[in-house]
Amino acid sequence: MLRRLYNWMLEKAAHRHAERWLFLFAFVEASFFPIPPHPLLGLMCLSKPKRALRYGAICTLGSVVGGLLGYAIGYFAYDAFGAQLLHWLGLAQKFPVAACYLREYGWQLIIVKGATPIPFKLVTITAGFIHLNLFTFIWASIVSRGFQFMLVGVLFRLFGAWAKAFIEKYLGLLTIAFVILVVGGFLAIGALEGGHGGTSDRCATATIATQAN
Repeated sequence: MLRRLYNWMLEKAAHRHAERWLFLFAFVEASFFPIPPHPLLGLMCLSKPKRALRYGAICTLGSVVGGLLGYAIGYFAYDAFGAQLLHWLGLAQKFPVAACYLREYGWQLIIVKGATPIPFKLVTITAGFIHLNLFTFIWASIVSRGFQFMLVGVLFRLFGAWAKAFIEKYLGLLTIAFVILVVGGFLAIGALEGGHGGTSDRCATATIATQAN
């Protein structure tokens, strides 16, 4: 299924409305779609390297706006369908841990997330659920997503052909690596306290019951 979704997404890179597709993929990935927009962003940067920063900006804007939808789901409709959405995405067990860390670190977790593949939809829905300050959520999301998508654009501009071949050949292994990095991302957040236990230990064993509003 992952390969089919990947190939379907790459077809959109050649579409005459590719920029609109890029915005759409970034938008939905930030709230409910399982596949990140990076493959589409990468191919578009590869075909038109001079527009790499433009594409990165479009992807950032779409992701931040989509993040607001995820925030609204967590804020207004978590019980109605937000919880079921996370379950469908395979993120339900990570939700209470994310809620705990967001309460403790707020914008710091969102920024750290920008350097890791922690699913952004998990962060956006959780941020809404815990009622994280909206202004904080927006500016931290801009920094986080801007860093990630602009970096992809620059890398594909410099190493385009090699990067495309590498992704297509090792998609499965990269997916596994992403999962490992997700765990590493949460460990890195816990290290913000200097490795003295406390909050990180409590968050690591958080449950849905302890993180309810």
